[in-house]
Amino acid sequence: MRRALPLLLFVVGLFLQVEATTQAADVTDVLGKGQTLTDSRLGKPRGLRDAYHPWKPATTKAAWEQQSQAIRERALVSNGLWPLPPRTPLKPVIHGKVDRGDYTVEKVYFQSHPGHYVTGNLYRPKNVTGKAPGVLSPHGHWADARFYDAGSSAAAKAIAQDGEKHTSAARHHIQARMVGLVRLGCVVFHYDMVGYSDSKQIGHRAGFTDAEAGLRLQNFMGLQTWNSVRALDFLSSLPDVDTKRIGVTGASGGGTQTFMLCAVDPRPTVAFPAVMVSTAMQGGCVCENAELLRIGINNIALAAAFAPKPMALSGANDWTVNIETKGLPELKQVYSLFGKADLVNAKAYPQFGHNYNRVSRQMMYAWFARHLKIDLKGPINEEDFWPIPAEELSVFDESHPLPNNSKTSEKLRDYLTGLSEKQMTDILPSTKQELTGYRRIVGTAANVMLDTATPPQAAKVEPVAALAGPRFRFGKEIVHGTAGERIPLATIKPGKDEKATVLWIDGGGKTHLFGPKGQPTAAVQKLLAAGFAVASADVFLTGEFVAEGKKPAYPEVNDTYQGYTFGYNRPVISNRVRDILTVLNVLRSGSNGKAKTVHLVGTGAAGKWVLLASAVDQGEVASTRVDLADSGFEAVTKTSDPNYLPGALKYGGIGGLAALVAPGKLTVAGTENVSRRELEPLTKVYALTPGKLSIQPERLTSEQVVSGLTK
Repeated sequence: MRRALPLLLFVVGLFLQVEATTQAADVTDVLGKGQTLTDSRLGKPRGLRDAYHPWKPATTKAAWEQQSQAIRERALVSNGLWPLPPRTPLKPVIHGKVDRGDYTVEKVYFQSHPGHYVTGNLYRPKNVTGKAPGVLSPHGHWADARFYDAGSSAAAKAIAQDGEKHTSAARHHIQARMVGLVRLGCVVFHYDMVGYSDSKQIGHRAGFTDAEAGLRLQNFMGLQTWNSVRALDFLSSLPDVDTKRIGVTGASGGGTQTFMLCAVDPRPTVAFPAVMVSTAMQGGCVCENAELLRIGINNIALAAAFAPKPMALSGANDWTVNIETKGLPELKQVYSLFGKADLVNAKAYPQFGHNYNRVSRQMMYAWFARHLKIDLKGPINEEDFWPIPAEELSVFDESHPLPNNSKTSEKLRDYLTGLSEKQMTDILPSTKQELTGYRRIVGTAANVMLDTATPPQAAKVEPVAALAGPRFRFGKEIVHGTAGERIPLATIKPGKDEKATVLWIDGGGKTHLFGPKGQPTAAVQKLLAAGFAVASADVFLTGEFVAEGKKPAYPEVNDTYQGYTFGYNRPVISNRVRDILTVLNVLRSGSNGKAKTVHLVGTGAAGKWVLLASAVDQGEVASTRVDLADSGFEAVTKTSDPNYLPGALKYGGIGGLAALVAPGKLTVAGTENVSRRELEPLTKVYALTPGKLSIQPERLTSEQVVSGLTK
């Protein structure tokens, strides 16, 4: 125990009401002299190129149903698709048919959002009676993508390695896949990634990589996922497509689009994401990463969300080379919960580099033929084909120019912002009956944003000091979280049984309970005299997390795109909220006595953290009092801000999230410079409940905390 004599003097002073001669930090420190706080979150953060991204699937069907729902919700929220945008009219244009004898190819463009165009080619078989299976085929990051031509040298190499048989396919392997599928009898829509081929309205890696976009969950991945949803709408609208037989397949970045669509949309029947799904690298482009997406999960989990529908995967001599031993076993475990382990398969072809060549295409053809119920008259063998040059595949020409309403990234972002604000207006309840819908939408989003869908628990509580006297009891503990978190906690209890506990979190840490010489502050003494226990903790990167005289060492945020950081790691504010919830659970069922009633107080920088913790707390605190310190989430302008929370503004800012506290008793102070727009959801929701809400522009004082609790 650090500085035992000063601590003893403090206790004597505490019990005998004699001024102590030590400092507040000495009193509350739980670490021994020279020790530093170890915490799993202080280690190296996760990154997309980690050699191994672990994930554990559920072991029972009931548990998997909950886990898979959480995966889908995380995918939708992180992609900015919770709730889904409106399905505005596609207004498809189909033109420029090219006849290749046994199939035709047409040019297509339609609007996934008003003014944002999805472009591609539609392949249709000519010798099929009745409705045909439909296949969506997104491409990956190959140069020129839909127009890709590997060139004669690369083609010769592919043939020499037995990856291809025909020069046509060796040079145009992306077209070869469409031709192979259409010759199986499928209607195939091959569409562009944003920024590739004909989709040039928005550059592929620019326009959605700042704090404003993140606060509204506007990102490339979400845009491409929505394009895929609308592409499926388009394909399903065709009269010659059997909507009960829909396949999706793409490679590399197209593989990411494949498993993302299949994770969030129930309509696909069968999937084949090629050379993408693994426990290693998770996708290197901004279009494959979204903030909040892979916190606690990986691409295997996202692929598993398709279970128990049939899915096969290919690997190559890249990050997917170990798919058969790392990834497939987890997928088999999930599928076996349905008794359908045979409906998932993976095969790596280490003799080839990153590809979607004839060998893996043949695997896909057989899988699709089986699960799309295609009646074949012989073996599946790719035949030679006549490639269509880029200028004949291109969608826009003099007769069909890019429409005038085409939106740049700036205009599209303005549209998406207006759409989110309208959605929030629409879900704001006007009757008590509508409260459930608001809580479902915003509550689900908050749990994803703060990573609290499963309430954090304490693995154990490690006592450090427990001192008792006739009037007070003082304890210091380290709370151990289940994932290696360590949270210093200090508790002062009255000599008699307490009637309630006040968990008072301050931005400066737990030392705020004590004056400069180690005595409890006047406010704490009044609470103790009134029969309250008072507790405080050093949540993530406060108090004892920070070396004396130093500033908090906040994690670095990737300066290319914050999704590379917050797609894999919780934001600082989320960690702090989780710590508060962990301590709440300790107080409610801790080793030092179960708290009958808990009141939450947040002062200084901790006001937002405490308010968010109360919003997602499942134990329902008796009251919450917080100081917003004159700022909401509209004041956050940098991704490095410790209060940066992806999605916060999409869901109404601090007021939209705080409305989840209703009908709990809530006091929100320090709102003078918080916009009316951010506070409006809070007041509207509370107006429909019996809960008591107090909003004041002035900062919250210790005297107000005491009077509010003791009167």
